[in-house]
Amino acid sequence: METQQFKYDNNIVRAFLYATIAFGLVGFLLGLTAALMLFYPELPEFLFGTDDITIKSLTSGNIQGLINTQGAMGFGRIRMLHTSAVIFAFVCNSFFCGAYYSMQRLLKTRMYSDTLSWIHFWTWQIMIVSVVITFLMGINTSKEYAEHEWPIDILITVSWVIFGINMFGTIAKRRVRHLYVAIWFYMGTWLAVAMLHIFNNLEVPLSFTTWKSYSIYAGAKDALVQWWYGHNAVAFVLTTPVLGLMYYFLPKAADRPVFSYKLSIIHFWSLIFVYLWAGPHHLQYTALPAWAQAVGTGFSIMLIAPSWGGMLNGLLTLRGAWDKVRENPILKFFVVAVTCYGMATFEGPLLATKSLNKIGHYTDWVIGHVHIGALGWNGFMAFGIVYYLIPVMWRTEIWSKKLANWHFWLGTLGIIFYAVPMYISGFTQGLMWKQFNPDGTLVWKNWLDTVTAIIPYYKLRFLGGLFYLSGAILMTVNVFKTVKAGSFQKDVPAEAPALAKIGSGRKEGEGLHLWIERTPRIMAILAFITVAIGGMVEIIPTLTLKQSVPMITAVKPYSPLELEGRDLYIREGCNACHSQMIRPFRDEIVRFEGKNGQYSKAGEFVYDRPFLWGSKRTGPDLQREGGRNPDSWHFKHMYNPRITSAGSIMPRFPWLISNTLDRTQTVNKMKLMKNYFDVPYTKAEIDSANQWADSQASGIVKRIYSEAKDVKDQIEKDKTAKGTAFVPLEKREIVAMIAYLQRLGTDIKTTQIKTASAE
Repeated sequence: METQQFKYDNNIVRAFLYATIAFGLVGFLLGLTAALMLFYPELPEFLFGTDDITIKSLTSGNIQGLINTQGAMGFGRIRMLHTSAVIFAFVCNSFFCGAYYSMQRLLKTRMYSDTLSWIHFWTWQIMIVSVVITFLMGINTSKEYAEHEWPIDILITVSWVIFGINMFGTIAKRRVRHLYVAIWFYMGTWLAVAMLHIFNNLEVPLSFTTWKSYSIYAGAKDALVQWWYGHNAVAFVLTTPVLGLMYYFLPKAADRPVFSYKLSIIHFWSLIFVYLWAGPHHLQYTALPAWAQAVGTGFSIMLIAPSWGGMLNGLLTLRGAWDKVRENPILKFFVVAVTCYGMATFEGPLLATKSLNKIGHYTDWVIGHVHIGALGWNGFMAFGIVYYLIPVMWRTEIWSKKLANWHFWLGTLGIIFYAVPMYISGFTQGLMWKQFNPDGTLVWKNWLDTVTAIIPYYKLRFLGGLFYLSGAILMTVNVFKTVKAGSFQKDVPAEAPALAKIGSGRKEGEGLHLWIERTPRIMAILAFITVAIGGMVEIIPTLTLKQSVPMITAVKPYSPLELEGRDLYIREGCNACHSQMIRPFRDEIVRFEGKNGQYSKAGEFVYDRPFLWGSKRTGPDLQREGGRNPDSWHFKHMYNPRITSAGSIMPRFPWLISNTLDRTQTVNKMKLMKNYFDVPYTKAEIDSANQWADSQASGIVKRIYSEAKDVKDQIEKDKTAKGTAFVPLEKREIVAMIAYLQRLGTDIKTTQIKTASAE
């Protein structure tokens, strides 16, 4: 058969490689900043200014500098920016880098379209920059790993579809009959992410000229869909694509074939099937239906088998090549990465069991677990791929193998110093929260006792982050020097015989999977069915059956002012530290509600778009916050938490007190809630929304003034100083925030709670 000549495109690989390195440094720096703020919450004040004389500042001591930031350096915003930078910027760019390199060589062809390759690259980078800008501005949806607002969701979809067209087009013009295992994982990743992203991000924009949108799901239903997405974002963004890279780059670096072809088949199909069922394990003991929680636990435990099958397939590929691991830093990174994958995928199912979940959920234990995967599995695989590609594409040796080894050891120390303190911190939190005295009272009733006890572990975690970032900086230097010394090959000549055309039907004696491997259309259909089954079984019944979330008659829609306050709460990322879900445990009911309190019911959240149950308790749960503290306490707490709670690590929010509340869209928000989501606002309530908000704001301000004369005096002083430019306290953002916080949990405190018919 005639041999055809063609060229591999290294240019697009180089672009994604540079993006991986650049955004990796950004993501690590943001993570380090968030870690620092958990034991040094005064960092924004140090950088921008403060009126607290106990804190040194780079500015003259005027708090106006902090107010002018408008919360851009708030922990909630930095934290969501860090997770998005690591997931969508660092890991996704490393996947695209490795995929564009490996696909061409595995399929013996250039990418289907150079133009599509570059459109994909630039749309993805524009998306990342848009995320940075909008998150710093407080434009977000609060949904974990999916905080991007609707225009960015559309841009992600467009970029992902372009990548898919390019990938499947390349597969269609391949010169290799059977698809290699890495390609299976790339295909499964594309199909699953497309499904997850679209269904989780179904939302209704307030208008097409604003960024604001509201999820089409509410409360418990939103929680189920979000964690179906959230868990499987970990599965199909942070796991399956990286497994595809493992199956290509690990054998290449070791110069050994994959240990077991049959194990690869079992690994792929069982993993993509089981993963989609496991999402509800993030919602154990919550207001989610019990059957969904049980299914999530069962399938999470089943995940151990395929995950460890993949880990063993990777490590056993090194049989006979372990002597190379001592000398080759690339293999060092890969070995630790695959080991961390095994550790994380064993620990995850254990945390999904109810026995451990009731101790570990909402604690730093989960943070440690996540970072074993992020720093170890994702980070070290990306580093290994960078070290593999740089010498190959620039046709030279790595500038310094010694520097690469230093990077490896600094990174490994970073993982240890990060994860171990978080495990200890998590165990400490979980046990302290649940400890009772013999007389039935909580040993650690003051939440701050459980916070101050773990500050030393936060400092150790920060040290681990410093090690990890230092290693990445060494890699950047090494890459720069290697690139400078080498000669980049943009187009790599290659040749292969054309693929003979044969029918797509299964031939006599042809193995079933061999037939599937040479028919990409059938493989794609089967993969989509496999990943879709779990979601269909869990999601559809919950969304379609009204009885799954019984209405509670006492629960009413938010007032206009409370609705605005809730949007401010989301803007500031408060859900990064505070949950709104009291689980049916004695310690949580006593701590957050009192001896005769109520744990959270699904019917309480029917007007919550999006849900705000949270995944981490740095601060206390707020689901029963309404009426626990006076309005003036909330005012002072937002201005400076350390005034009301000595030792608090909560950041300050002084701009809430200075800013005028934008109520221009309040009526439109209520109309959207009524027209699209059937929220029972009456026409009279909508027509009188502004008067309703004014009345509620006036009541809050009166209570603040009666409770705190110093606040009243300061506002009067500002009024005198500003004259006609003065904005009454009733019109400021802080009042809306207080209105929302004081509403939380108050409906279900009524003496008679009736469940309405769910017809």
